[in-house]
Amino acid sequence: MPAAAPRPIDIALLASVFVIAACGLLYELAAGALASYLLGDSILQFSTVIGTYLFAMGVGSWLSRYFERQLPAHFLRIELLVALVGGALPAILFMANAYVPGAFRVLLYGMVLLVGTLVGLEIPLVMRILKRNTRLQDLVSQVLTFDYLGALAVSLAFPLLLVPQLGLVRTGLLFGFMNAFVALWALWLFRRELRRFGAHALACAFVLAALLAGLLGAEHITRFAEDKFYQDRIVLSSSSPYQRIVVTQGRAGLRLYLNGNLQFAERDEYRYHEALVHPAMAAHGAPKRVAVLGGGDGMAVREILKYPSVESITLVELDPAMTRLFGGNPTLRRLNGDALASPKLSIVNQDAFQWLQGTEDMFDVIVVDFPDPTNFAIGKLYTNSFYALLDRRLAASGYAVIQTTSPLVARKSFWTVVTTIESVGLAATPYHAHVPSFGEWGFIIAGHRPWRLPTALPAGLRFLDLQSLPLLFDFPLDMARVPAEVNRLSNQVLVHAYEQEWGQVGH
Repeated sequence: MPAAAPRPIDIALLASVFVIAACGLLYELAAGALASYLLGDSILQFSTVIGTYLFAMGVGSWLSRYFERQLPAHFLRIELLVALVGGALPAILFMANAYVPGAFRVLLYGMVLLVGTLVGLEIPLVMRILKRNTRLQDLVSQVLTFDYLGALAVSLAFPLLLVPQLGLVRTGLLFGFMNAFVALWALWLFRRELRRFGAHALACAFVLAALLAGLLGAEHITRFAEDKFYQDRIVLSSSSPYQRIVVTQGRAGLRLYLNGNLQFAERDEYRYHEALVHPAMAAHGAPKRVAVLGGGDGMAVREILKYPSVESITLVELDPAMTRLFGGNPTLRRLNGDALASPKLSIVNQDAFQWLQGTEDMFDVIVVDFPDPTNFAIGKLYTNSFYALLDRRLAASGYAVIQTTSPLVARKSFWTVVTTIESVGLAATPYHAHVPSFGEWGFIIAGHRPWRLPTALPAGLRFLDLQSLPLLFDFPLDMARVPAEVNRLSNQVLVHAYEQEWGQVGH
């Protein structure tokens, strides 16, 4: 018996499947992104969020068997609930992190379970409604086709368009609107079947009004939550596919945060950047070609430009939003001395690991200024595989310097990096400096030849001088070397050690 021609109502429901799938995946991605922003270790957070969400969808699919009558009415109500809870998920979690941080993790997984269960109910109900006029074979193929197409669309749009242009709060509310419009659509499609049409219409109007109010106030919600979280007044904020960038202004001047983690404070960043750059640069003598990996704020470049011998600097920064911000904003350009506008500088917006694999250039000094290894994506930049690539790009007389967390708080992590550098045949010279905003902070100079104390430093430094420089290389007993494993791509022991050590101080 030939299948009946698809009715307009069936086509409309299949289009709804596309929207439902897109919205469902969006809420999942938003929860994973927020978890990685605020809890660190992106692989762990995304894995647990996705696993919890899929489990909840399975629960929702199982529960759909208990919905026997008035399927369109149940579908409409579920769409409104998904719209309200899923759309508000990023805003609620942002607020929770600011005001009740201890409850963030519980609320995160609670909302993921709730949204996942509701999303798991949607598709089975749509399939049962469509089954009235469609063969099972065609039904399954059609529904799954639209489901996967919706997931594909949002998986591409989320990192490339939605988060950079709208931010997480607006994106969540926008997709909540889309779910609510599906409910509105269902209200019209099934207007003759719904017993309490007026009550359903009122519910749709309420949800749409609530989401519209949230959308209009999204910027205020974000600022309200972040002002509480960061304490100081936020003067700049931006979301990129890679991170949340926030600059605050307070008594200590400007502060830069990436995903909620402090990167520098204006009042003492000179200590950090002088300690990072000058021991290696000055010891070389006359470096001509320099690379900076990370450091998109331009502060390290500012210090490097104090050496007249430097002919070229290659800045490799993954996130173009960072180099745009610190190269374009007048206040931030003042902080880095307009270093990103130097004619000696070339900016490459690429993953440093991939760039090292592809470049054939050799460098006299390589400054490695990555964030701490809070997750496996960053942890790969502290592995023996990465340092082997670094070794190949370092001139015979060259030095690399790596910022390497606190040897006091994260002692094992610090010496793990030293051990890892030595494992590829480079000589490692560790040292440390006190930066008030961070505490005791560690660095490592790596090279094919042993490091030696320089005989001169650039004029005008505020922290380092030739008399105090040797003190940086002296480690007291509580920071002295401890046995440590090599950090490899296959084990990432550094990430585990870092998480354990900083977790003990509530970092």
